[in-house]
Amino acid sequence: MAHLDPGHWQDRLDTLAREHAVPGAAFGVLRLGRGDVPDDRLELATGVLHLGTGVTATPDSLFQVGSVTKVWTTTLLMTLVDEGRVDLDVPVREVLPEFRVADATASAGITPRHLLAHTSGFDGDTFVDTGRGDDCLQRYVDGLVVNRQLFPPGAAWSYNNAGFAVAGRIAEHLLGTTWDAALRERVVEPLGLAATVTLPEEVLRFRAALGHVEDDDGRWQPAPVWALPRSCGPAGMIISSVSDQLAFAAAHLRGGILGDGSRAAMTALQVQRVDHAGAEDANAWGLGWALGVWGGTPVHGHNGNTIGQSAYLRLFPDIGLATVLLTNGGAPDLLHQDLLTELLADVGVGAPDTLEPGTGPAPVADQMIGTWEQASARLEVRREGVGLVLRHTDTSPFAEIGPDAVWERPLAPYADSVALVQRPRSTSWSALTHETTPAGLELLHLGWRAHTRVVAPIGQGSSGRDAPP
Repeated sequence: MAHLDPGHWQDRLDTLAREHAVPGAAFGVLRLGRGDVPDDRLELATGVLHLGTGVTATPDSLFQVGSVTKVWTTTLLMTLVDEGRVDLDVPVREVLPEFRVADATASAGITPRHLLAHTSGFDGDTFVDTGRGDDCLQRYVDGLVVNRQLFPPGAAWSYNNAGFAVAGRIAEHLLGTTWDAALRERVVEPLGLAATVTLPEEVLRFRAALGHVEDDDGRWQPAPVWALPRSCGPAGMIISSVSDQLAFAAAHLRGGILGDGSRAAMTALQVQRVDHAGAEDANAWGLGWALGVWGGTPVHGHNGNTIGQSAYLRLFPDIGLATVLLTNGGAPDLLHQDLLTELLADVGVGAPDTLEPGTGPAPVADQMIGTWEQASARLEVRREGVGLVLRHTDTSPFAEIGPDAVWERPLAPYADSVALVQRPRSTSWSALTHETTPAGLELLHLGWRAHTRVVAPIGQGSSGRDAPP
């Protein structure tokens, strides 16, 4: 790759953001130097931070990074691993005695490793607002006693926001402070970061983005809510700049904050996802990091989505490259895909494989038919003609903010027990995969989340769901 040309990439960012209706974006690239060659760095912005005010996006603007926060929370917890204060394989209750979910056996067996690798098994897409007080995480974790178990700890994989609230609470308990303060003292300040915060009142000192959501007429409007509840902090509440995100990436590429063993542990394979590679550039998981392969080159990273804002962080250790894209609406997945495809082509790295509907006779398995649920979504699969149709209902507290609370799409056959679906405003295919665990539990995975079958209408003499053994 030649020296990063700011003029060229500014033009591409401007053009692609308009093409994908992204109101505002900031894009950063870091290529580590070698020997006497210094680092090559690119920080750009385009568009506006708020369609209502017209304030211009700049490279130093702050955006919500959403679930990219999970990697920061993992880094925070790993500092305690380095100090011998956290053992990833000792039950959480050894450190946090009050930790409880609905299943007593699972409560006693869930470990920090389960939390950081999304294998704890409890239903974790719960976004309960427990207030703005410094006790919000403690109150949130106390409330998990009602969260049901999707599968036994370690038996399968399902993305779990609440697990990172528990991880953040472990840090709070051991350090005697809030997650916000612990993150600042152990990660933000040691890296010398000046534009990374976690609380809305801290954002007032900066130029900051507002998210945008699509109205019923297909127009992008300023979001009616700015941020998630404070209790979601360790899972998704960092607000940061491109520069600070690249500095964080550099600390994971070349060292800083964590010992080499902990950095390596974060990218070591913990679980292979059950659905097929290609729907996204991540089909496995480490600790905090999503793991994948982009055109044959290993990559780890994370996406983040809040209310109308999306973030993408990618690290390519073999070529010493990191990228970050921060956005506030539109079709950011497509913008990210286009930017990275062009950027990586310059170093001979092809695009990741994509999922495409099968051309052979492999039928979509009938075992998918039925209703499936997890805390924030309901899936209904029915037969229609010779094929199947998926109806997806968002049951989260944020369902009414956007236009896609309910959507239906036909399923395309791919392989035995695997179908493909195109979500709204997406040109790529996602895998819908039926899994039966060794213990006989049925799960239906859409993207990063597992759903259990509803066996009877809720409230009619049944829990309404398969129960794990």
